[in-house]
Amino acid sequence: MDDADFDQVVEDALDELPDWAADALDNVVVIVEDHDADDPDLLGLYVGVPLTERGHEPPLGPSRILIFRRPLTEMCDSIDELREEIRITVLHEIGHHFGMDEDRLDELGYA
Repeated sequence: MDDADFDQVVEDALDELPDWAADALDNVVVIVEDHDADDPDLLGLYVGVPLTERGHEPPLGPSRILIFRRPLTEMCDSIDELREEIRITVLHEIGHHFGMDEDRLDELGYA
């Protein structure tokens, strides 16, 4: 899968969100990067303050969801498997934005 196709799969995962969830991402930027320099096996990362931990003041800047192309591509044996892992990773990181911890994400099948 080339970079443009990978980016499109990320966009497709975001497009599948229900309106209420998509509306809650109005101050979130989703970025695809090759890999995380500190943890090259990391699939995704949420950088921000979860909605459940925010006060009444608006955040200083947008939260970020990083999706790492190389580890996702390397762990999958087929295009279909890669599409599913990208979708799960996007939903996992969105879950962190909503304040879900790893245990809850695992219960939902997004771990």
